[in-house]
Amino acid sequence: MKSDWPLSTPPDPDAHEPAAYLIELELLAEAQCAEAWSDALLQAGALSVSLEDADAESGSEQPVYAEAADSTPTVWPRNRLRVLLGPHQAADQVLSVAARRLQREPAAVVAVRRIAAQDWVRSSREQFAPLRIGRLWVVPTWADPPDPSAVNLRLDPGMAFGTGTHPSTRLCLQWLQANLPPHARVLDYGCGSGILAIAAAKLGARRVAGVDIDPLALQAARENSRRNDVRADYTDPGLLSSEGPNAGFDVVIANILANPLMLLAPVLVRHLAEAGTIVLAGVLARQYEALAGAYRAADARLRLSVWGADGDWVCLAGRRTSR
Repeated sequence: MKSDWPLSTPPDPDAHEPAAYLIELELLAEAQCAEAWSDALLQAGALSVSLEDADAESGSEQPVYAEAADSTPTVWPRNRLRVLLGPHQAADQVLSVAARRLQREPAAVVAVRRIAAQDWVRSSREQFAPLRIGRLWVVPTWADPPDPSAVNLRLDPGMAFGTGTHPSTRLCLQWLQANLPPHARVLDYGCGSGILAIAAAKLGARRVAGVDIDPLALQAARENSRRNDVRADYTDPGLLSSEGPNAGFDVVIANILANPLMLLAPVLVRHLAEAGTIVLAGVLARQYEALAGAYRAADARLRLSVWGADGDWVCLAGRRTSR
């Protein structure tokens, strides 16, 4: 076990060393008990508990996602719990209380660390600096645009996904710059922060819509659109109409993950206009064949190919051919 503080006793509050830090415990838990441990630790006084894939960055890594708004999020087969405690909390006491709640033996601790106190808001902002992608600049709201004359996307992601730093988002922004038809109708399915919808509007789309299952994402997207003075309609997927004269979209773009993209194939195809184009990202190169097959099954006139790659991530695009 890696440790720079004993589990059994908290720091002496009267000691000369300042308690300008928090204590982080690292535990391992199997899928069947990971969430129960998380809840019990919070009830026992932990400041926060986060779950991560214990096999991340290995051959056993796998994505975890919720398929619908009312589904129960799953966990990984092996989970790493990061438990944050106050500087004067005794870790063994917190673990014992949590174990008694679950009627289990205390969880094994694989690491104990001291985390220096800091301005977490400022720290997170420092990780999101202005980013140039082609002729676009993604600029956080707390920073000045490096090039005021460029196409600037002013963004505060809040709790939503999408800052332009992930390869899949960069690929989508690059595709929009290179291929967006003039005056296109664009649907951003899984809009997150609204970054792709806003980029499409600033690049000349005449109608932009975004959907997301997360209400916080919809709120962030609406606020970001107002900041950028662009018009875009954001809604829950269930409220997006696929009927009427203006229901079809010339471009349907979705930056999610391969498995939900396969399940969504019939839905995305249904919202596509005749001769429209689908753009998919959040996909690893090894997932291309399965994804292309799912969309070919949903519409035999749709052929997906790899448009671009960034490391292991690829962006797929395909245009619906004539009958």
